[in-house]
This record gives sequence, structure tokens and C-alpha cells, in this order.
Amino acid sequence: MSAAVVIGLDVGTTGVKAAAFAPGTSWRIVAIREYPLLQPAPDQQVQDPAAILKASGEALAECFAAAAGEVLAVSVSAGMHGLMALDAELRPLTPLITWADARARDEARELQRSQQGAELHARTGVPAHPMSPLTKLMWFSRHEPGTLRRARWWVGLKEYVLAWLTGAPAGELSSASGTGLLDMATRAWSLEALALAGVSAHQLPEILSTTAALPLAAATAARAGLPAGTPVVTGAADGPLGNLGTGAMAPGVAGLSLGTSGAIRMAVGDPRVDAGRTLFCYALTEAIWVVGGAISNGGGVLRWAGRTLVPEVEGDAAVLELAGSVPAGSDGLIMLPYLLAERAPLWDPSLPGAYLGLRREHTRAHLVRAALEGVCLQLRAILDGLDEIAPVTAVRATGGGLRSPLWREMMAAMLDRPLSVVGDAEGTALGAAALGLVGIARAASPAEAMAELSDPDAEPPVPVELRPELVATYARLRASVPEQLGALDRVAGLFERRGPT
Repeated sequence: MSAAVVIGLDVGTTGVKAAAFAPGTSWRIVAIREYPLLQPAPDQQVQDPAAILKASGEALAECFAAAAGEVLAVSVSAGMHGLMALDAELRPLTPLITWADARARDEARELQRSQQGAELHARTGVPAHPMSPLTKLMWFSRHEPGTLRRARWWVGLKEYVLAWLTGAPAGELSSASGTGLLDMATRAWSLEALALAGVSAHQLPEILSTTAALPLAAATAARAGLPAGTPVVTGAADGPLGNLGTGAMAPGVAGLSLGTSGAIRMAVGDPRVDAGRTLFCYALTEAIWVVGGAISNGGGVLRWAGRTLVPEVEGDAAVLELAGSVPAGSDGLIMLPYLLAERAPLWDPSLPGAYLGLRREHTRAHLVRAALEGVCLQLRAILDGLDEIAPVTAVRATGGGLRSPLWREMMAAMLDRPLSVVGDAEGTALGAAALGLVGIARAASPAEAMAELSDPDAEPPVPVELRPELVATYARLRASVPEQLGALDRVAGLFERRGPT
């Protein structure tokens, strides 16, 4: 088909998705390329910059070839909290250190325990945690000061992809708001955070609007098969774009994503953080922000459960089938799925994972199901925090984990809210494409752009059935967690170190 399209390029933790949308029609195409998340040392989770660009170029080329027509714009979504050093020629001096990297856990712990950490959370919207570029820069200052001195630029995943696309370093408000270095009130780099990080504003890209348009560089255009000069719209970070792409923008409607990690967020009109400092706050545009929380342990917990608990079972579908063979609530078994350094709502990377309530009658199927229910428990805890800002009345969700009917049913019952799941082409890539239309003045607002890109032939998402008995089971499960943890406190007392008697 020959069509004029806008492409949403969604660059993530383990792969890139390029989705082309023909405005005003139901036509769309999605190209996906994957790459590994690397672990060169304990606590380190990094990406190969060359692999990211190769996959991005291939996905763009496939989309352009399928459209066989004009590309109105390429608009970019990217994962948050990454950090890498570049030289003056924009060549990487380090791999991309991802959100999942926990090397800065000591720096984050020190900052979290200080008054300065609470003040910076209130000012920047980002909790003290190893995920944040602020704490990663503190780590470099302490452990690799030579790299800190050699770096001409410090960038994240979005800025690196934009530099590849346009030939010049550029940033945008949304991704900048996830660094822990941005003052939400002034929309400028925080001098206090920069001093703590040991870098200058000169080493960070300019902060552009999330709808700014830049020309596609000739070298990248040739590599991706696109015309040089094609508008590249800066776009936003993947979390806020998830809300836009899933239609979770109205008051009381939360957006949920469940991929390798997970998150639940709600759109608000101005930057804010909750009184308990359990939520983040990131920008979508100057006038739209999202508050919420992210978990490091989302769909990755399913992969861990299959690999570790039932290695003889092949494929996610078979692992999920095994989980479905035992009752909801796993006969009282609870898992705290802190396999990677966990984020919301406690923001404590030192928390270890654990099973609570383990008994002889529990089988491997119980262990697997409890792991999946544990992920849902964490997202419910974040939802409770959102309720304190504004009551959440519905949830719109996307992500590979929710392709499973079992996991959809678990999630809806644990959240105890109407839950609608949108398709794979929606979510962050669609949100990016919508900002692309705003960036080229094809739409006056993100809402207008979404209306133009929405599939006119698509059926509205059907809410997942809320089964009252399942809701009640998970309410009892949630209520049992404090008791289970209290029992372990008593066990801990047996092992306290005591002086001579």
C-alpha cells in the first residue's frame, strides 16, 4: 500500500519497535527488532549502543518499505533513566547503562537517607534510586573519575538515538525529567543536582520541546532508506507516551504497562509529587505530566520462574498454563518479586525477594503463580498511592505480559478496577506518532493527533471481567502480607546477635 505515514520509533530495553500509521485510516504496520540486555558484571545491566542503532535502522527501513509512500515524520520514544558518555564526535565511551543497572546502589542509599535526597525528589520528581542518571553520575565521580573527565557529553537512550538520527546532540523535556537533574518548576537543569553529579550543564544536551522537529541527517537517512531531511520529532519518554498511546489521559484513568518491567501512571496538569514520596513525576509536554511508579520486576519475573523453577517446561505459554493449574491466591503463598533492584513504591534497591507462607503442600506451580501474583501486588501498591492524588476509576493497559488471559484476570482482580487492554500497535509507539503530528503542525494537540491516528474500524477495548470471588481472594491475600512479615520479624529475633550473658 502506498500511504503517507507517521512513524513512531519506540526504542526500549530489549528491542525496538517502529510502527507506521496512516492518519485518518486503519492502516498501520509494525516492525520489531530485538537485542540483548547485557550483564558484564554483577549489578550491571547495559546495552550495546551499536546494536541499538543497527536494530533501529532495520526497523525504520522495514516500515518505510511497507508504506511505500511519504513519511510525514519520525517521532521517537525511548526508555528512561539510561546513561552513557560520548566524546566530542558523539562516539560512545561507555555502554548504555540502563534503568536496571544497580551499580549505584550505595550512592542511592546515601542520598535516600539524607535530607537532600527528599528535597531533590520534591524538586526533580525522581526518587533517589540506582536507576536515576543522577546516582549513576555520582558513581562515576567516585569510581571512574577519568571517564567523567573525558566525557564531552552525558546522554541517555533518547538523546543518543536523536544524535544518530539528526547528527547533533539534542534532548527533550520528558526524558530530561527522568534524570533526577531537572528542576520541574524551572524546566532547566538543577544546579544543586549538577553539583552532586559532578557535571556541568555544558555536558548535557539542550532541553527541547517534546514536539520539536529536526531534519533527518543524510548519513542516517541512507542507512534507513528514508529521504534526507525527513522531520524527526523529538517525542517523549516511553512511560508518559504509554499513557497517551493507550488513551489513559482523562481524570481518574491510569495507564498500565507490563513488559520486562512494569509501571502504572496517571496524567495530571502540573508537576507534583505525593506527600509520602512514593511516586515519580515526569513530563509528557509542558502542560501534561504523569505521576506514578515503576517496578523493575514485571514480565521478567515470568521468565525467571520458567527458567529457575520449571526448566523442563518450554515457553511462556506453558509456564502460564502451569500457574493456572492452582487456585488464585496460591493457597496462601506470597512472593515479593524483588529479583532486580526494585523501584516503586519503596525505592529501596537493597530489598531481597522472598516467598512468604511457604508450606509443604505448595508445589512448583504454586511458586510460579505466586511470582506472577507478586507482580500484581506491587502494581496495586502503586495504585493505592495514586488514589491519594486522585481516585483511580479505570485502568487502560498494554504490554506483552497482558497477552495472557490468566495474567489479565489476575491484574484486574488485584487492582479491583475496570481494566481494558489495548493492542500491540498502541501504547508508546502510537503516543510517539501522535506527538509527531503535533510537531509537524498536522494536529493542534496530542488529543487531536490521537483522534486522527485512531483506527476508525477498531472495536473499543473490552474491559476484563472482574470476578467478585477473585477480587475477594486477592483482597484477603493483600491483607495477609503484614501478618506474614510480622511472623518473620519474630523469626529474625532468634538470630539477633546478643552479648555475653
